Amino acid sequence: MYITSTREFEITQKKMANSLIRKNRLALLVLLFTYYLDVSAQQFRPGFVYTRNRGRCTPQYWSSRRESWPKMVPQTSTVSKIFGSRAYERYRYDLTLLEAAGRNDDGDNVFARLVKQSTAALLNSYARQNYPYSAWEVKTMLIQALVSEKSASVLAQQLSQANEACD
Repeated sequence: MYITSTREFEITQKKMANSLIRKNRLALLVLLFTYYLDVSAQQFRPGFVYTRNRGRCTPQYWSSRRESWPKMVPQTSTVSKIFGSRAYERYRYDLTLLEAAGRNDDGDNVFARLVKQSTAALLNSYARQNYPYSAWEVKTMLIQALVSEKSASVLAQQLSQANEACD
């Protein structure tokens, strides 16, 4: 484009400046709008729409390996070595604590649910200062609960509540 006069040059400069101002205003408006949406969204929900806040004491948390396990209980330890000979009779001899915490077959099987919750409870007893059970109590309760499905179910529920309430 060839400009023939100073007047045309000034008009072109003003048009360009006005266009730039409009773009800046639009960008500022978009920025303010997104800030407003972000602030208003935070007032109604704590995170993303589908965020589930799982505690730091659940079996799912421990099986995700987000935190290092206590040194007294390595991930590769077997259930039978940690919980004793009664656990050896009930569970696979090579079932590790990591596998026990990550089990998904605990729907109908109360003993699977028990070992899953007991594993998390044992880890919590070592890693969480205010956890209501000591490691010795968790081990003893598991051994005692292995005698029947009813006692296994009751203890699994009790430990599940303690694991969910802990933080």
